[in-house]
This record gives sequence, C-alpha cells and structure tokens, in this order.
Amino acid sequence: MEVVKTIAELKERVQKAKVAGKTIGLVPTMGFLHEGHLTLANTARQENDVVMMSIFVNPTQFGPNEDFKSYPRDLERDCKLAKSVGVDVLFAPTVEEMYPTDGGIYIRAGRQSKILCGASRQGHFDGVLQVVSKLFHLFEPDRAYFGQKDAQQVAIVQTMVRDYNFPLEIRTVPIVREEDGLAKSSRNVYLTEQERKEAPAIYESLQIAKEEFLANNDVSKAIELATKHIETKTSGKIDYLEFLSYPDLKPVADETNHFLLATAVYIGKTRLIDNIIFHTKG
Repeated sequence: MEVVKTIAELKERVQKAKVAGKTIGLVPTMGFLHEGHLTLANTARQENDVVMMSIFVNPTQFGPNEDFKSYPRDLERDCKLAKSVGVDVLFAPTVEEMYPTDGGIYIRAGRQSKILCGASRQGHFDGVLQVVSKLFHLFEPDRAYFGQKDAQQVAIVQTMVRDYNFPLEIRTVPIVREEDGLAKSSRNVYLTEQERKEAPAIYESLQIAKEEFLANNDVSKAIELATKHIETKTSGKIDYLEFLSYPDLKPVADETNHFLLATAVYIGKTRLIDNIIFHTKG
C-alpha cells in the first residue's frame, strides 16, 4: 500500500491506474478506522481493480462548537488497518494541502440538508459536499463507497452526483453493528461504561417504530413508541427522531414505499446517529 500526502502524488497514482484501464473504487473517510470503514474497503476491493482511501478530518463540516480538534486521529493505526483489507493507495493530506486558497465559491446543500442532522448542524452538509466534490475530482473514481449509517449524507451526495452529472456510481453499504446492535462509530470511544450500556437502546427504538408502523401503518404512534423507549432506557437527550421517505427525505405519504427511520441522540456529551431503511410492497 502506498501512502501519499500531496495532491500531486495522488494524481500520479490516479493517472497510472487510468492509463492502465483499471477501475478505481474510492472510500472517503475521516480516519480512526473501524469495522464499518473496513467493510466499505472490502466491498470496494470486490468491485474494483484499484482501491483508494482518503483519510482527512474535514474542518469545513464541523461547527464552531463541535469536536474538530478532539476528533480521534491515529494515522499509523489507520494505515495498518487499511493495508489489511487491501487498500492500494491511502491519501492523507493536511488541511493546508486540501484548502490552500479560498476564492469565496461555496457549494450549498439544498432542502435535504435542512432537516435531521442538518437542522442542528448549520452548514455541515455544505462542508460535506465541498470536500466530497474535491475528492471526486482528485480521485476520478468509478465508484465511491459510503456507509448507510450516514443515510442523510448519502442521500445528499447521491443528489449532487445525479444533478451535477458526476461520472461515478455511489455505492451504499449497510450499517455495521456491535453484537448488541449499536452502530459502529469513531465517536463510540467517547462513551463512559454506563453510557455504552445505554446506547443499544437507540437501535432498539428504531426497531420498535418499524414494527409498529408495519403492523398499524401509523407514523405518529411509531415515533411515540420509539421516543418513549429512548427516554425510558437511557439518560440521553433526543436531537431528532423522524420517519421520512427515502432518498428524497420528505414526509411519509400514502404512496411512499421506501422509508427512513432516523435518529440522533446525545448520550452524555456524545452525539450518536442511527437509522433503519426499509421497503414495503407497492
């Protein structure tokens, strides 16, 4: 595995692959890799000739009171894990390398960014689209791999790729979970022992809501039961708990047959997100 830290070095590797007629699979990450990231890389390995990964904690998607400076970083560890799953090229730039200038031109995420995580993280998805669009141009991938855990992010990236004719395919990989159901996340390391015991109730609440909806077709009741479960089983504070159509992220209607149940919950100081995506016949 090659580790490169400059755009010039990366473009050399990309050009080499393109000249050889090889397909490129991109796995964009912010590092501190866990099994979810490795699953993305494994999937990319199965579907592409060359697998490339980025590790970049992107400052433009963090708000002023969020955890950019304290976000976990361990490049040496990440390199070993990436190599173990067959990543060919790992790109680990500095902030200065990625953002050497600021010409005042910005990407604004649309309606989909104003709800769910976007409602309490103003500008977050603008920053996501900024860095993702740069990565797509730099890597020129045939496919890019994202985890379902960030379902809103995937929906917004898919919309950008569709509406602005980016020449690549977005592949979504299912959430990787701990044995007790908690979605794997780099932020799980922030949880205290007691908070970690409470956290699986988040996924349990989504399952309760799904079962209620499938049984009675009642969105309000489904949300009510899920909310009660989180409030009863945890000391957490719900940021949002919503039931929407997917991937357009609109209110559920009679004709909706593809659904997203999504939540964000503060357990202590740690903000955890989770979701379930499911279909009904129709």
